[in-house]
Amino acid sequence: MRYNKDRMLAFALVSPSILAVFIFVYGFIAWSGRVSLSQWVGLLPNYEWAGFTNYANLLQDPRFQIDIRNTIIFTVLFVGGSLLLGLGLAILLDQGLRGESFFRSLFLFPMAISFIVTGVVWRWLMNPAQGSRMSGLNLLFDQLGLDFLINQWHTTPQWGIAAIAIPAIWQMSGYTMALYLGGLRSIPESLREAARVDGATELQIYRFHILPLLRPITLSAMIILGHISLKVFDLIVAVAGKQVALDVPAIYMWTTTFDGNFYNRGAAIGMVLLLSVAVLVIPYLWYTLRTEAEV
Repeated sequence: MRYNKDRMLAFALVSPSILAVFIFVYGFIAWSGRVSLSQWVGLLPNYEWAGFTNYANLLQDPRFQIDIRNTIIFTVLFVGGSLLLGLGLAILLDQGLRGESFFRSLFLFPMAISFIVTGVVWRWLMNPAQGSRMSGLNLLFDQLGLDFLINQWHTTPQWGIAAIAIPAIWQMSGYTMALYLGGLRSIPESLREAARVDGATELQIYRFHILPLLRPITLSAMIILGHISLKVFDLIVAVAGKQVALDVPAIYMWTTTFDGNFYNRGAAIGMVLLLSVAVLVIPYLWYTLRTEAEV
C-alpha cells in the first residue's frame, strides 16, 4: 500500500512537467507541421490545405540552397575544428602539466558565455576594415609583419561562413576538451604501460589504443556539436548581421516568418531543421540504448 502511495505521489509531482512538455514542445511541433502544410501568408491565420507545396518551393529556392551550402561548410569546419582542438588540449592536459586546474578552467571559460557575447567580441577581432580603421586580428597581423594573414574575414563572398566557424570553435573546443579529458582519465595506466613494454611509441599508443577507446566520446561530441551547428543563429547575427552570403536556415526562417510574414514557409524551414536534428539524434539514441542493453 505504501509503495502505491509513493508511486502516485511521484506521478503527481512530475505530471505537470510531463503535461507542459507535451503541450509546449510536442504540441507546438505538431502545430508547426500543420502550418507548414497550409497557405498561411500574412498576419491573419490561414490553415487552408496546401500539401507539400511549401516544401517543394523551398527546395527550389536559390536562397535556401545557399543556406544548405553554408550549413554544410559551417558544420564540417565547426565540428571538425572543435574535435581536433579539444582532443589536442585534452592530450596536453593529460600529460600532468603544472597548473592543470588553471588551464582547464581557462579552456572551459568560453563555454560559460553565450554565443551573443562571443559574437560581439569576435566581431571586433574579425573587423575587415583596412587602413586607419584596422583593428582586431588584422591590426595584430599588421603589427607583426604577417600581412599575408590579413583578410576580409566574414565579408568574403564565397567563404565568409568559414570565418564564422572560428569563434564557434573557440567557444566549444573547451567542451570537447572536457569530454576527451574525462575519457583519457578513465583509461587505466596499465594499458599504456603494457603497450610500452611491447615496444610501442607514444604515437602508436594513442593511434592504436587510446583513440579507439575514445570513439564513443567522439560520437557523442559529434552529435551535440552537429545539433548546435544546425541551429546556429545568434552567433552569425552578432558577428555579421543578416547577410544573404552568410545565411543559414535558422536566419532564413526568422526573416521569412517575422519580416516577410510567410508563416507557412517559415514553418516548413523549421520542420526541415527538426528533421535534420532528428537524423543526428536518433542514431545516437539507438546506439546508446543498444550499448546499455549489451552491458
